[in-house]
Amino acid sequence: MSAEDNVGEATTAEVLAEVERRRAAAAPAVGERQRRIVILADRFVFWLSKHWLAVFNTLALLYVGLPILAPVLMYLGAVRPAAAIHLIYKPLCHQMPHRSWFLFGPQFAYTLEYLTAHTGIEPLSTSSETAYLIRTAIGYGEKSLGYKVALCQRDVAIYGAIFLAGLLYSLGRRRLRPLPWWGYVLGLLPMAADGGYQLFSSLVPYLFPDFPISPYESTSLTRTITGGIFGLVTIWLAYPYVQETMDEFSDTLHQRFGWE
Repeated sequence: MSAEDNVGEATTAEVLAEVERRRAAAAPAVGERQRRIVILADRFVFWLSKHWLAVFNTLALLYVGLPILAPVLMYLGAVRPAAAIHLIYKPLCHQMPHRSWFLFGPQFAYTLEYLTAHTGIEPLSTSSETAYLIRTAIGYGEKSLGYKVALCQRDVAIYGAIFLAGLLYSLGRRRLRPLPWWGYVLGLLPMAADGGYQLFSSLVPYLFPDFPISPYESTSLTRTITGGIFGLVTIWLAYPYVQETMDEFSDTLHQRFGWE
């Protein structure tokens, strides 16, 4: 074997050795980076386990508060921010005027018949078709009616109750036992009956035009009561279980890292 071959072999060996050296040097760095990411995630979970209720209540307040802010912005002339709020909530709610609250007008709510007469729209074959035309005509509201909240009355009641129940839960969070499932079903029934029959009676004329049924329209009061009950029992069922889970996370991380 020539000297040149020995040099070539030595050079190859050196290259391989350098590759292994760099790989070994890089391994601890990657492990340290991953460890920091895991610790950071654990830190966040530990923080959330201590403050989850404040986070949930804040989110509930934002969810129900922004739609109520929309008519305030309209009243102040800030049309674009108000329109943006309505647009954000459009996929989440039907936003029908006759099932929504109005602010800064002569009334807080209006019936479909009142809005039909107010807009001068000729009633169509079904109340649902008429309602869609009225929603387009009224938009976000007007000075003579007031300005429309970006969530319907039932949704305002649901998420408003979730927020208020969350505040009440903070007073005795570890003493309240979860609502039994049968209790939750009972709390769901009023909204299911009120909203379900309303939906059913509005769909039947489309599917069976000759079927003798009169469209049922719930009232602002029934939407508020049934939605509020549903929001309340949802928190009563869910939050004690969330608290139990968060306590387990907190205890585990405290034992592992000694965090307080």
